[in-house]
Amino acid sequence: MAATNSSSKSARLQARVSPEQKELIERAAAYTGRTVSDFVVSTLEQAAKKIVDQYKRVPLNQTQSRTLVKHLLSPQKPNKKLKRAVQEYRQRVDSR
Repeated sequence: MAATNSSSKSARLQARVSPEQKELIERAAAYTGRTVSDFVVSTLEQAAKKIVDQYKRVPLNQTQSRTLVKHLLSPQKPNKKLKRAVQEYRQRVDSR
């Protein structure tokens, strides 16, 4: 994972944890030779990237793959339902 320049860090996260969770996190950070802050940030970043990657992929079976390729190679004109779906998608994505 690429190291982030400390001068570019301006956002802050806060979390409440139980004493047991805190001790476990501190122990894990110590085992890896990192500060708790560095350990937490890098671990959260790895987990977040993994989740985002899972949601960026759409698994398709053979029939679905063929249908997708067919429509990509010979697209139909968008109907009202598709236009509405694209609008709703853009509103959801742009609002994040």
